[in-house]
Amino acid sequence: MIPMLSVNKINEIEEQVKKSRFIGFLYPCFSETEVQSYLESLRNQHQAANHIVFAYKMKTEKGIVCRFYDAGEPSGTAGKPVFNHLEGNDLINVLVVVVRYFGGIKLGAGGLTRAYGNTAKQVIETAELSEYIQYAQIKFVLDYNQFQMFEYQLAKFSGTIVEKEFAGQIQCIVKMPEAKTAEFLTHFSGQII
Repeated sequence: MIPMLSVNKINEIEEQVKKSRFIGFLYPCFSETEVQSYLESLRNQHQAANHIVFAYKMKTEKGIVCRFYDAGEPSGTAGKPVFNHLEGNDLINVLVVVVRYFGGIKLGAGGLTRAYGNTAKQVIETAELSEYIQYAQIKFVLDYNQFQMFEYQLAKFSGTIVEKEFAGQIQCIVKMPEAKTAEFLTHFSGQII
C-alpha cells in the first residue's frame, strides 16, 4: 500500500498565465474550522482577487472528508483540477488554495483547468512533505517501579507521554503510531482512548 503524505509547513507559489496571476497555497489542515480560518485570512489579504478556489482532504472522527470549490469559475474548471492533484499525490490533512487575479484575457475552459491544475501541482511539488502517520492515544496506570522501564520501551515504540499525573500510582496518556500499539500493549496493559 502506498503511504499517504501530509505537509509539514505552509507553502506558496505564484505564476502568470496570459496576464492572470495564480497564487497557490498549501496548508497543513486538521479540521473544517481550520479550513474556514485559512480561507477567511486569504479573503482579507486578497480582497481584489477575482476567485479563491480550494480543495481539501482530511481525516476526522467521521472518516475522510473531501471538498472542492470552483469559486465562480465554470463548473469543473477550478476546484476539481486542484483536488485531482491533491488526490493524485495521496495527500491527507491538507488544504490547497489557488487565488486568481484576472488579467483581462479569457483562458477558456481548457486553459482554466490547466492553469488551476498546474498551480496546484507546483505548490505540492515544491512543498516539504512527509509520510502521514496515524496516532493513537492510550491511557496507562502504572506502579512507580514500572515507570522507568515503561519510558524506555515507549521511546523504542516512537511514543510520547502527553499527560501524566502522580498519585498513589502514575496515570499517563501516551501518543504513539497506531501501527505499533498492539505490540506495545503486550508489554504494558493500557486502554486506547
